[in-house]
Amino acid sequence: TFQSLFYSYLCPMRVSLQNIGKKFGREWIFRGVDHVFEAGKPTVILGANGSGKSTLLQVIAGSLIPGEGKTEYVSEGTTVPQEEIYRHVSIASPYLDLVDDFTLHESISFHRQFKNFRNGMKEKDLLEISGLTASKDKQLKNFSSGMKMRVRLLLAILSDTSLLLLDEPCSNLDRQGCEWYAQLVTGNLADRCVIVCSNQVKEEHFFCTEEIRMEAFHQ
Repeated sequence: TFQSLFYSYLCPMRVSLQNIGKKFGREWIFRGVDHVFEAGKPTVILGANGSGKSTLLQVIAGSLIPGEGKTEYVSEGTTVPQEEIYRHVSIASPYLDLVDDFTLHESISFHRQFKNFRNGMKEKDLLEISGLTASKDKQLKNFSSGMKMRVRLLLAILSDTSLLLLDEPCSNLDRQGCEWYAQLVTGNLADRCVIVCSNQVKEEHFFCTEEIRMEAFHQ
């Protein structure tokens, strides 16, 4: 319809997976993934450990090439080449390395060289939101695992990107940290395509309206 075409043109980001499969060695991790992710429909990818959730998320992020199938990105009606998708993506994962010798202040400044922050936010705004202002001059190597996860989530969610990918975002967070995450993510869903990987942890994906189960794509 004209309405759907018009929305497609205005949509900040739509990611279309067409018969996506990925294998390591001779073993297929998953096959036959067909799905369209788009702004306004936050989606959770559910599955047990080892089911291929994180691998699929890396394919969506453009950091892994699928073994078969096609991934298509459309931003505001224009197809985005695979090699340019990194400009539109921010990602948080417990396995994502941080520069341990940087302080929190230096981490935010460094990140801003590559990605602007949403709504014109400044460093002082991020520090205030992080709840870690007292530690802004402490090196990240001296942060707890929960504090480091906050930094990863802060930088990803508040980056001015149209595709937000969150891999097990409540990893290493205590109850207060999970509540902080919930407030941060729900306040920054508008106008972006959001995909969450979760191992059945409701606190991570309570806001998602769509879901994919990895077991459906195992051979």
